[in-house]
Amino acid sequence: MAQKSAKGKIFNDPVYGFIFVPYGIIFDLIEHHFFQRLRRIKQVSLTHYVYPGALHTRFHHALGAFHLMTQTIEILRNKGVDINEAEAEAVSIAILLHDIGHGPFSHTLENTLINIHHEDLSTLFMNRLNEEFGGALDLAIEIFNDDYPRHFLHQLVSGQLDMDRLDYLNRDSFFTGVYEGVVGYDRILKMLSVHQDELVVEQKGIYSIEKFLIARRLMYWQVYLHKTVLAAEQMLIKAILRAKELIRNGAALPMPHNLAYFFHKDLNEDNAETYRDELLDHFAVLDDFDIIYALKLWTKSEDEVLSYLSKGLINRRLFRMELQNEPFSEKDLQSVRQRIQNMKLFPADTIHYLLIKGKETNSAYSTSKDEIKILFKNGSILPMSESTDFDVPSKITTKYFLCYPKEAI
Repeated sequence: MAQKSAKGKIFNDPVYGFIFVPYGIIFDLIEHHFFQRLRRIKQVSLTHYVYPGALHTRFHHALGAFHLMTQTIEILRNKGVDINEAEAEAVSIAILLHDIGHGPFSHTLENTLINIHHEDLSTLFMNRLNEEFGGALDLAIEIFNDDYPRHFLHQLVSGQLDMDRLDYLNRDSFFTGVYEGVVGYDRILKMLSVHQDELVVEQKGIYSIEKFLIARRLMYWQVYLHKTVLAAEQMLIKAILRAKELIRNGAALPMPHNLAYFFHKDLNEDNAETYRDELLDHFAVLDDFDIIYALKLWTKSEDEVLSYLSKGLINRRLFRMELQNEPFSEKDLQSVRQRIQNMKLFPADTIHYLLIKGKETNSAYSTSKDEIKILFKNGSILPMSESTDFDVPSKITTKYFLCYPKEAI
């Protein structure tokens, strides 16, 4: 709920308490219907099937990341970092809008519903808003795209220690109840500084960074890549792909008009700019509710596969998910394939919608690009991987999965 104040509004946030939003372009952007759509996009997709409290939205997250940015600007200024008012406003706009391109259920349907990355869609939205606001977002777009010479501003928006990650770890931990994800964001912010336009962390903050990296790794395997969450997400992806195939073959499937646009239009990164306004007008009214409504309609579909997947998602009858460190053998696949065929519910040529294999990878930290830099008391600067005897979790971990109906066990 937003409360009026003398120069802006205050949002009561369960994670940080009061978040102050000044009147002006930032408040106007929040009020814009492009941004308001984020209220209807879940931050962590179908994670609430495992953690029932995880119903927070991209709107919550964007406001939280904006709040952390305003705090960081004040901290850096108090340390003598010169950030003028135009830069402060622009970097705040950039973090506020960094996820505006997310579609229904966030990352789950990326490159399934529409073959355009959410960051590219965010850029399209920002350019469109910039036109509406008479060029007032020029600097914010430069910072977002890392075209502005003061690189630390971009790092605050998109980096290995940005306001995005600091907020989503704390927020997702709060709403899931998985306290392993809690990080000392306030101490981390106070340890930030700038050296030659690069973001650095003061030496005394190194243990807070270690905790941050551990928390991120734990949250990925315990929440974001939880096997039941993965099963639900794979089912949703397959339901959308099956619906697309049926439509390509001439079937008439019921669904909301703004969702139907993306089933009948082949959109990708090559033609996104050509269809920009038409694309954004439809995308700006597309949210989780459209997908849920479509799934509810498809539970009555004459197509056995689409109906089965839709009923499973609506009623939480989720597939079994097996995870292991090595790829599944052809013998494993054939065994499950035969059990699915023995169910005698689905045509033989549709088994690939019900037997799903793949892999998930995760690395809590990358040593290959833009490492977190530590500023030591003697003035030297070293990347995080060379600054501590802590085993920085930079290894890419891969797990292979096999997902299929529980009736085929």
